[in-house]
Amino acid sequence: MKDETGLSWVAAQCDDLEDLPVEELDCLAEHGPVAAMLLVAERSVTALSRPAALRLGQDVRLLLESSLSDATIRTVWLGATDQVFDPVKGGSTARAWLRQMEQAWLEAERRDIPGFVPDPVAQETDKEVQQGVLRAIGRVSGDLTTTVGNRVYPLPLPNLVPALEQVTVHADADLGYRMVLRALKANQLPVDDRTVDVLVTLGNRLGHARSLVTEDLNHQP
Repeated sequence: MKDETGLSWVAAQCDDLEDLPVEELDCLAEHGPVAAMLLVAERSVTALSRPAALRLGQDVRLLLESSLSDATIRTVWLGATDQVFDPVKGGSTARAWLRQMEQAWLEAERRDIPGFVPDPVAQETDKEVQQGVLRAIGRVSGDLTTTVGNRVYPLPLPNLVPALEQVTVHADADLGYRMVLRALKANQLPVDDRTVDVLVTLGNRLGHARSLVTEDLNHQP
């Protein structure tokens, strides 16, 4: 997950909770997942490259400023983490949790840079890129819907695909792209050569390394 960035990096930390730093594991056991994920957000400031850490603030703000419903944001997050952590079960709402995350991230930034003020959000507005992400979602929509919609545990997520599309259109195409990748990986969905090529090409267009796509992906040639 070395090429993960922003909110998709936070989601990737849920892949194997046993790999979290001891402080975060202790927080998880004593105070629950909401508090633990706030520590993860703080850690992003030192664990990630500067652009990747700044992207977390951008991702969170894009979601908060979007017209997306809490249910849509929650569904995308659950799909990206295989429901390892549900902020609603932690007594929060999706937007309230994002605001807490933003505050934790800001406080960590300001410990290093007093008076730090994040840049205004920069949404990916290229319609061709947006359509490319939607087409990529379309390529995996059938298998992804079947995988997450027909299970007993974790609970089904029948609206994951439309939620990913809504993030892409109404929040940010780059964030939508990265959360699609997280959903594919978290749910271990088999992906064929052509789909990998499509995702890599789209990632190049968005400025992401090939390894962001291929690392931990269930590639089935």
